[in-house]
Amino acid sequence: MLQPRKTRKPAAPRPPSGGPAPLAYPLTERDGESEILAFLAERPVHTVVMSGLIRDNGLESPFNRGSFYACRGESGALEGVALVGHAVLIEARTLGALKAFAELAQAHRDAHMILGEQEAVAGFWDYYAETGQPPRLFCRELLYEQQWPVVAAPAVAGLRPARLADLPLVLPVHAQMAEAESGVNPLEADPHGFRLRCARRIESGRVWVLVEDGGLVFKADIASDTPECVYVEGVYVAPESRRRRYGLRCLTQLGRHLLGRTKIVSALVNEENRPAQALFQKAGYKLRGHYDTIFLRKGRR
Repeated sequence: MLQPRKTRKPAAPRPPSGGPAPLAYPLTERDGESEILAFLAERPVHTVVMSGLIRDNGLESPFNRGSFYACRGESGALEGVALVGHAVLIEARTLGALKAFAELAQAHRDAHMILGEQEAVAGFWDYYAETGQPPRLFCRELLYEQQWPVVAAPAVAGLRPARLADLPLVLPVHAQMAEAESGVNPLEADPHGFRLRCARRIESGRVWVLVEDGGLVFKADIASDTPECVYVEGVYVAPESRRRRYGLRCLTQLGRHLLGRTKIVSALVNEENRPAQALFQKAGYKLRGHYDTIFLRKGRR
């Protein structure tokens, strides 16, 4: 288990001296999506998950597994957008907004994790930690990006969007990967909800697989899809196929397909997962940033 790295807070301006602190408030469908999406699109790679959820589900939906909030300063201008729920995701442009979101999140006692850029998470944690949920596990991830041109690799004829008939193959693999990362197996913690979410993602064409002789060889999930950036997660290569370059060929082919409709394909890879890092680098992904994930214990301290 990693310990939180000592990093400085984000280099964002503080609220004017003596001025009122920015206010965080819940977003509803009445607020409209256009202003929020435009704000998030200013940093599309770092906000791709929130943008994707809003595009897929709107501002209010149980599929978001949480509630969206906005923070405005004295002038009325947006200073931040956050999702608080199963995951806590923050896009704060000022320290005032970061503090407001942290105080808001302290009242939520059922979060699974906090995820974001290292400096932002460090600043958020300074405000949140005293009365928020206690930490269970600290992880670090590397942010990789792929853009044109994409490295050449032989095509894989069987790579395709998954079908619902593939769910029995995809479900246990995805659960095992989640448990390896977070220490919690979603098939045990929330079997019905996890199955529904996986099935919905397959029905949306967001899971790509290579199946041979009834076995899963390769899998990748498109977790978030926007015109500016597509975020890929859950990349899996069967152990017996890892020396046959299936992973590189499938990941490269998928990247070519996705870059036909977006500008950037991004992925987070655990800092300790050297084989996955090597795979993404061979596929032409470049290291662009560092992220922290804090997995939380539910309930109060």
